[in-house]
Amino acid sequence: MGRDLTALFDPGSVAVVGASDDPAKYGHAVASQALRAPGRRPVHLVNRRGGTVLGRTAAPSLAAIGEPVELVVISVPGAGFEAAVDDALACGARAIVGITAGFAEAGPEGLARQRAVAARVRAAGAVLVGPNCLGIADNTTELYLASDRFAPGGVALLSQSGNLALELQLRAAPHGLGFSRFVSLGNQADVTLVDLVEDCARHEATAAIAVYAEDFGDGRAFARAAAAAGKPVVLLSAGRGAASARSAQSHTGALTTSADVVAAACREAGVELVHTPREMTVVLAALSAGPRTSGRRTAVFTDGGGHGAIAADAAEDAGLDVPELGARAQERLRAVLWEQSAVGNPVDLAGMGEQNPHSYADTVAELLAADEVDAVLMTGYFGGYAASDGGLGGGSAGGSAGGADHSRDDSPDGGSALAQGEQRAARAIAAHLAAAPKPLVVQSMYPRSPSCRILAAAGVPVFAATEDAARALAAMTARGAAGTPALPALPAPAAPLRNTGYHGVRALLDSAGVPFPPAREITDEAGLLAAAREFEGPYVLKALHLLHKSDAGGVALRLADADALLAAHRDMHARLGAPSYSVEAMADLADGVELIVGVNRDPRFGPVAMVGLGGVLTETLRDVAFALAPVPARRAEELLRGLRTAALLKGVRGRPAVDVAAAAAVIERVTAVAAAHPEIAELEVNPLLVRPDGAVALDARAVLL
Repeated sequence: MGRDLTALFDPGSVAVVGASDDPAKYGHAVASQALRAPGRRPVHLVNRRGGTVLGRTAAPSLAAIGEPVELVVISVPGAGFEAAVDDALACGARAIVGITAGFAEAGPEGLARQRAVAARVRAAGAVLVGPNCLGIADNTTELYLASDRFAPGGVALLSQSGNLALELQLRAAPHGLGFSRFVSLGNQADVTLVDLVEDCARHEATAAIAVYAEDFGDGRAFARAAAAAGKPVVLLSAGRGAASARSAQSHTGALTTSADVVAAACREAGVELVHTPREMTVVLAALSAGPRTSGRRTAVFTDGGGHGAIAADAAEDAGLDVPELGARAQERLRAVLWEQSAVGNPVDLAGMGEQNPHSYADTVAELLAADEVDAVLMTGYFGGYAASDGGLGGGSAGGSAGGADHSRDDSPDGGSALAQGEQRAARAIAAHLAAAPKPLVVQSMYPRSPSCRILAAAGVPVFAATEDAARALAAMTARGAAGTPALPALPAPAAPLRNTGYHGVRALLDSAGVPFPPAREITDEAGLLAAAREFEGPYVLKALHLLHKSDAGGVALRLADADALLAAHRDMHARLGAPSYSVEAMADLADGVELIVGVNRDPRFGPVAMVGLGGVLTETLRDVAFALAPVPARRAEELLRGLRTAALLKGVRGRPAVDVAAAAAVIERVTAVAAAHPEIAELEVNPLLVRPDGAVALDARAVLL
C-alpha cells in the first residue's frame, strides 16, 4: 500500500498563499483556477496585504482564516517559503503544493533548505509536492491548482515540465484524449514520481499514466511501480543520449549509457518508452482505443501500392512482423476482392474501393478473422470519398497498384453516393471489429473525414502519418499486453568482495557456478613451471592488472608446452613488467562464439546487465542488449537471440549451433552475483566462450564503487 494522497487530490478545503491580482504572478493564475469550482470546497485566498483578490476578500495570513485548511498552495518569494510552510502545518494542512523555486535546483545551500523543509512536513504527517513545481489538477474532484486547464479524460499526466504538459494537452485534443489528473513534479522533495504512479494506479478514473521525467529518483522503484500499475504507463525521458556520469573502466562501462539503462528498465517494467511529445500522444491514443494483444503478425491493407509498401516498411521499423499470408487466408481474400487485387501482404484493393466502397469492410472482416493475423494496419485513401459533401476534400489521390486513380466525376450526386457507401463501410468495419476484436489502426489522407470519425468513435485510432499509425499499432501489440511484467527482485546483499584482483573475481564467480578453465596466479618462473605441471597444455599466459590486456600485448595463446610458456613469460615480462601473471589451460575455441556479459551499477536503477557479442571486437561491433539485473536464464536467452548477430549462435557456413541455454545459465549466475554485491560498480566476463557442448568464462574483472 502506497502513501495516502487523499488530502492532495481531494482536500476538504484549499488555500492559495500568494494569491494576487497581478496577471504576471503565478499566484494570480493558480487563484483564478482554484475559484473555478467554489461550490466543491472552501477556497481561501491569502495575500499578506489583505484586501481583495479577484473580487474576493483575501486573508492576510493562514491563521487569519480562522479554521483549518487541508491543502495549501504556496506561491511566495523564496525567502518566505519556510515560514509559509510552518504556517500551513500550524493551521492543520495535510498537503502542501510548493510553487516557489530556489531550492535544490539552485545548489547545495538550496538543497539543504529543501531537505529541512521536507523533514518538517513529514514529521507533521503531511505531504509536499515540489517545491519548484507548477501546481496540480484533478478533474475528477474539481481541484484546479495549475495555471492551465486540462480537458477531462482518462490520462494522468505527471510532468517535470509545465510547457511540455501544455503541448501534450494540445496534441491530445484532436484524438479526443483528456486528463484525469495533472501533477507538476518539481523537485520531488517529499512526494515522488513513484508515490504518484502508485496513487494513479489506484485511481479508478485514470486509465493510463503519462510521465515526463528528467530525474527518476529511485529508478528501480519507479520501474516496480509501473510494472505493478495494472494500466499503461508511457514515459518520455530527457537526456537519453548522455553517457552515465561514472568512470568507464570496462567494456560494460564504456558501452552503457543512460539511454540504455532507461530503455532496459522500461522493457522489464512493460513501460512504453517514447522519444517526442508527438509519439507520446500517438501511443496514448492507441492505448486508450481498441483491444491489445501480444502478437505482432500484422496485415497491411491498402488501396494503393505505394501506401502499402511504405506502411509495411513503417510497421517493420516499429518492430512488427509483416509475413506473407497463408494459402487459406489468401483464398478467402480472393473470394471478396478482384482478380488483380494483391492478397499476399500487403493486401491491395487495386482500385476496387472506387467501385465498391464496401470492399474495405469485407477485406477487414477477412483479415480480422484470420488466425495468422494478430493486428491490421489499414492505409491510404479511405475517408477521401466522404471528405466533403460530394467532393474529394481538396483533390485526387494518386494511382493504386491496379492502375486506378481516385480522380472521378465530382458531381454532388456521384460524390454523395460514394460518400454514403464509404460511411456504411466504416460502420461495417466497426461492427466487424466488435465481433472479432483485434488491434486495428488506420492511416488516412483524410483523418478528419466523416468516415474516419465513425471509425474513431468505434475505438479505431486514425492518424494522418503512416509512421504514427505503425507506432500506435506497435503499442497495442506490446509485450506488456500479454500480462503483468516480471521485474527482477534484488537478492539480499552478500558479504562484500575484498579481493578485486583477477583471481579473486574468478573465485567469487566460480563459487556461484560460473565455469572457468584451470588457472594459477604466478609471480616468477618457478611458479610458472609449477603451474605447467598442474594441468596440461596448450596454455594461455595473461599479464594481470592491465585493463585491455590484448591491446597491450598482455595475452599469449596456444602455448604448446612448458618451454613455450616460459619463453612467452620472459618476453611479456620484459615488455610489460607486470607484477603477476595468470597461467591457464587453453580452452578449445573451435566452433565457439565469444560473448560478453557485464553488469554496471546505475545510481538510479541499480545493477543493469549487458550481454552481447564479446571478445576483442566488443566495442567495435557494439552488438549488445541490456536488462535490469539479475537476469533469469529465460530472459538471458531472449536477449541473446535478439542480437543482430544471433545467426552466429545458430551456426553459419557449416558451423554447428552453440549451446545458448548454457550461456544463458552463466549469464543468470554472473548477474545474480553482481546484484548481490552492492559494492561492485562493474562486473564483467569477457569473453564468455559458448560452444556446442557448453559455456566457459575466459576472463573476468570487477570494479568497486
